[in-house]
Amino acid sequence: MNLGMLLFMPASIAGDQVILIDTSTETDGGVARQVTYAELLENTSKVAGMLSSLGVEVGDRVGIFATNSVACVEAIFGAAFVGATVVPMNFRAGAEEAAHLMADSGVKVLFTESRYAQLVADNRPATVEHVFMLDVAESYVAARDGAFELPVPEDVDFDGLCALLYTSGTTSMPKGVKLTNGAITGYVMGSNDAASGEDMGRMALAAPLYHIAGVTSMLNALYSGRVVVLLPQFEASAWIETVQKHSVTHAFLVPTMLARVMEADNFSMAAFEGMDAITYGAAPMPPSVIRRAITVFPENVSFAGAYGQTETTSTVAVLDPDDHRVDGTESEKALKLKRLSSVGKVLDDVEVRIVDEAGLPVELEVLGEVQLRTFRAMDGYWGNEEKTRITVDNEGWVHTGDLGYLDVDDYLFLGGRTGDMIIRGGENVSPDEVEAVLYENATVLECAVVGVASEEWGERVVAAAVVRPGSGTTAAELVDYAKSKLAPFKRPEAIHLMDELPRTSTGKLLRKDLIPLLEELGI
Repeated sequence: MNLGMLLFMPASIAGDQVILIDTSTETDGGVARQVTYAELLENTSKVAGMLSSLGVEVGDRVGIFATNSVACVEAIFGAAFVGATVVPMNFRAGAEEAAHLMADSGVKVLFTESRYAQLVADNRPATVEHVFMLDVAESYVAARDGAFELPVPEDVDFDGLCALLYTSGTTSMPKGVKLTNGAITGYVMGSNDAASGEDMGRMALAAPLYHIAGVTSMLNALYSGRVVVLLPQFEASAWIETVQKHSVTHAFLVPTMLARVMEADNFSMAAFEGMDAITYGAAPMPPSVIRRAITVFPENVSFAGAYGQTETTSTVAVLDPDDHRVDGTESEKALKLKRLSSVGKVLDDVEVRIVDEAGLPVELEVLGEVQLRTFRAMDGYWGNEEKTRITVDNEGWVHTGDLGYLDVDDYLFLGGRTGDMIIRGGENVSPDEVEAVLYENATVLECAVVGVASEEWGERVVAAAVVRPGSGTTAAELVDYAKSKLAPFKRPEAIHLMDELPRTSTGKLLRKDLIPLLEELGI
């Protein structure tokens, strides 16, 4: 099924319903733009007609290098309508990465914004035939509103390429993940009922639409009739203001976003009296952060954790709201507190197994690599068959690279990445385990544990941390704190305090950038 049907179907049922609110138009005293299903469908169809007039056909790639906006959503669906492959790109990319994204994907048409015009012009490959500025009416709106036929979504193959999403690039240049029409539409339609015109609340979306969590959050909400309140980028105080101003009931946040919201000057329980639910994901959730959130947010706000990868078309496991309610007997509370460190249970359309280094299944509670199998697994990496064969085996199992284990009730616990394991004197040290201990210190806002080269031990365990301003906590105090709670070989020998840790735009820790920094400092 064409991705465009996720808009076409609800628009046919509830055309007059407002479905998008664009907060980017609120700058300089403006008013947030509100768009109904019918208006979105009309403009999407115009984009599709424009693309067709430019010779864009099934299988051609259409790129989007822009922040969240109504126009960005129109471009996504417009490309889908003609059967093209949409390629949302990281708008925070530098020149080298931007050039790679455009050239590697081979996009024929690129939608961007004036703020990126020079970056695009300086790095645009010859394959990009047309560029339109979404925020410039003379560029985008004039082209969109030309006299074009208004098409309905093109018939497409289930296995046809729907989207090319580039991973965040924690190693070298990002890889393009191929997601099919069937994978994306099957995930959204299998998780939601189509809009009926009933009030489904409002969702604040600050996660970028080039990330799998951002785009699937948008698609799920739009298909089910939940109004999407678009924020161009995330800033904690502005996000809280948006929640209040637009009566937001639901939100998706990356763990680092949630932590920053709780540290914002305008954070208060009263600000969230009208909110129903917050879903978090896209990066590991520090146990101390979610425990604090449960305490400081009002009881009307429920939490859910989502675990997934771009390679599995988003969420594969969920820690549901009941798991976040720490109540019952003392033993039941202890169990729930432990499970707050998990990512919950895998969904019905997903299989999971934990394997050792030889690829053999391990027992419950034993750490190994998490492997997943689902109909929505990626179709491979764009132009990289070797990496595809390594990641997806002949039986369809996705080798996630995540370490984890299952408990007796099938809750999945993660324990870092296979490549992040520190080997000190022949002993394996999981960075996640050490980080969990450091996060128990109430003054630690962020931390990261890595291994640095050592002639004596092979690798030394060291860490970096961000502490609460004004706490007065020293690196030496944190080292002593960890010593009291960890086995000798797991204790960080040194900790470096930082203002912020190196992360991707969606909050994923960049350990590869942290290791040389700590080595240079002699930590």
